[in-house]
Amino acid sequence: MHYSTSLMFYVADVRTSRNFYAELLGLTPVEDGPGFALFVLPSGLALGLWTREAVVPAVGAGSATGELGFKVASMPAVDELYDRWRMQGAEALLPPTNLPFGRSFVVRDPDGNRLRGYAVHPD
Repeated sequence: MHYSTSLMFYVADVRTSRNFYAELLGLTPVEDGPGFALFVLPSGLALGLWTREAVVPAVGAGSATGELGFKVASMPAVDELYDRWRMQGAEALLPPTNLPFGRSFVVRDPDGNRLRGYAVHPD
């Protein structure tokens, strides 16, 4: 059996989030409606943005958002991606930092979902 994979972020305003991700990722959504937008990332993963109030079953108060990771090829590429995303309006939670597995940063989208850019130590 073969599966396609997707990640859904429940968002307050689809237009705001669509514009944020279109700019951040340099992609056009493959689906773009009033309550839902879908991007297909280069890896094949689909990223869906769904209006929180329209999710079935309903999302409870205090539901966790999540984190989406973007692996890049090198440690310097982590810093370059961070700088680009910050210039495009992503809110910084963690600047590029050396961690036990490699180098990483975390920014936040308009709905508080965490986006992590990272590179692992070459082993």
